[in-house]
Amino acid sequence: MKKYLSIIFLITFLFVSCKTEKKAPEGPTQMEQVMVIHDEVMAKMGKLGKLTGELKSKVDTTEIGQQYEAAMKELQAANKSMMDWMMNFGNRFDSDEILEGKALTEEKQQWLDEEEVKVKALSEQINQGIANAEALLGKE
Repeated sequence: MKKYLSIIFLITFLFVSCKTEKKAPEGPTQMEQVMVIHDEVMAKMGKLGKLTGELKSKVDTTEIGQQYEAAMKELQAANKSMMDWMMNFGNRFDSDEILEGKALTEEKQQWLDEEEVKVKALSEQINQGIANAEALLGKE
């Protein structure tokens, strides 16, 4: 009888110890990281618009006027890229996936990997455009 109890105990112990526990993910999820970058970029959109307006008022046919125009177009392109990225992102993911951490399909996980690369490039594009515009406006 002890032999059977020992075997039952051993099987129970192995079953319980091998049972996988779902652990809470450490740190932010990939989706949260993408949304943090998005939020940082969105916070700069007002500045981007203001700089675009300042540059537009200085555009003329002179050499410096053409530099203002180039910087303005760079900011406008960055703004368009942001709007396009948000539209595409919203078409790929639903609000539960974005806000509630709903599990992603394998295809959507691949999309998220792509979107993370895109939003990082977008952030760089916007930061660079703002830096260029500020440097140009500071030359006055």
